Amino acid sequence: FSCNLSDLLCSFPGLLYQEYRDKSTREEIETRRLQDSQTDPEETSPSEETPSEAEPTSTIENKAPPQINLLRNSNSRFNLWQDLPEVQSSGVLSILQPDEIKLQEAMFELVTSEASYYKSLNLLVSHFMENERLKKILHQSEAHILFSNVLDVMAVSERFLLDLEQRVEENIVISDVCDIVYQHTVNHFSVYITYVSNQTYQERAYKQLLQDKPAFREVISQLELDPKCKGLSFSSFLILPFQRITRLKLLVQNILKKVEEKSDRESTALDAHKELETVVKACNEGVRKMSRTEQMISIQKKLEFKIKSVPIISHSRWLLKQGELQQMNGPKTSRTLRTKKLFREIYLFLFNDLLVICRQIPGDKYQVFDSAPRGLLRVEELEDQGQSLANVFILRLLENADDREASYMLKASSQSEMKRWMISLAPNRRTKFVSFTSRLVDCPQIQCVHPYVAQQPDELSLELADVLNILDKTDDGWIFGERLHDQERGWFPSSMGEEILNPKIRAQNLKECFRVHKSDDSQRRKLGSRNRQ
Repeated sequence: FSCNLSDLLCSFPGLLYQEYRDKSTREEIETRRLQDSQTDPEETSPSEETPSEAEPTSTIENKAPPQINLLRNSNSRFNLWQDLPEVQSSGVLSILQPDEIKLQEAMFELVTSEASYYKSLNLLVSHFMENERLKKILHQSEAHILFSNVLDVMAVSERFLLDLEQRVEENIVISDVCDIVYQHTVNHFSVYITYVSNQTYQERAYKQLLQDKPAFREVISQLELDPKCKGLSFSSFLILPFQRITRLKLLVQNILKKVEEKSDRESTALDAHKELETVVKACNEGVRKMSRTEQMISIQKKLEFKIKSVPIISHSRWLLKQGELQQMNGPKTSRTLRTKKLFREIYLFLFNDLLVICRQIPGDKYQVFDSAPRGLLRVEELEDQGQSLANVFILRLLENADDREASYMLKASSQSEMKRWMISLAPNRRTKFVSFTSRLVDCPQIQCVHPYVAQQPDELSLELADVLNILDKTDDGWIFGERLHDQERGWFPSSMGEEILNPKIRAQNLKECFRVHKSDDSQRRKLGSRNRQ
């Protein structure tokens, strides 16, 4: 049996990737909520404990959750692999095991989501980039920054989709797709790194054009109102490649969770995932490198050294956190200080390898009076000693700018700000919920139900349906978490997520996290060492 994917793609008229992605993640959230509410251990089988982007309903298994139609559309004839007329008429649904049907759905979603993504890319090019009015308004250099190498990205997507189409047409029961993912990631997906690395300049150019060119702003607004765009903004189209390469990795993870262990398909999925992870990391580094370089130059210009000057700009250095704290003056037990100003303002610049301690001076400048390598910092939280000493901690420099040990008693504006500084200054400290055994025992987890964009370097941007280990939390509404699918860490508001209460679901999430990374022994050792921090 075979299936013509061209007919399939025509059945999803007008479906844009942004719409697909939003439905997909929200369905994943709802499915996880359903599973989390189940308290009977027998209600959830191991293969169902963690939902995928397109968790199917088996026509054979009675206990499966309700069917999720991620591609539901008033114009579409079918939504899932099992809904294909060819599948329905072939009789394979009565032959295949439920786990194999779920695997078919996971592979099928990778294919159909690529089709949806390609349609959105095509709209970005044909509707926006090639618009004649826009071409006349934009200078060639402006257009290049705005659209970058999107034509290359679209060509790569088309080639990828054609190979996926050929695989689906070979047999109605899809043999594999991760081998195709692997080949294209290795040979073609470097175009994503180029596009995403340009993101900082792209965003800046777009904001500048909106501000400086009323004609540009007017044309973009008119184009966005076209029914083709489904109410979506121009910027949502520009960010598509970065969203897709990240999502593709998660789709392969979803397949990996469903393939049989120690099989050829598991090996192929692991290889594909590893290559995709390399590309995603390179994309992230590309974005960070652009913004970090400019940031370091800006900071260097603001610093005046009262001590021996330290060169700030380095290719291997970046800012982790900056901000004002209060430094205590005099002994904390002295009653005579109660009528005087107990604390004075200081300003810290914390880099990945260096701490610089300053005082702000006129002209938006900072006078540096001490510094220390980050590896030689220690922190200690003070016991509760009254309101005046609330949110106070001790910062010790084992070797400061004068080659001696120094201590500072510092007061933060809130409990969360104190904890954020302490974790940034001394990342090897044990956190509230995590010890070296954390991955072997139950650990609090949360799933993201509202997207969040990081506002500070120590914060973590969240996508819908992200699952994170909770490493620490504060009474004033902040969580320090580690995302399971990529082990990225950072702070975010607790209102962005919902805790996962079912211990079986939490255990399954950790088990799947290990399985995804099991081909990389160094990654596993990295996970273990992080838990000992």
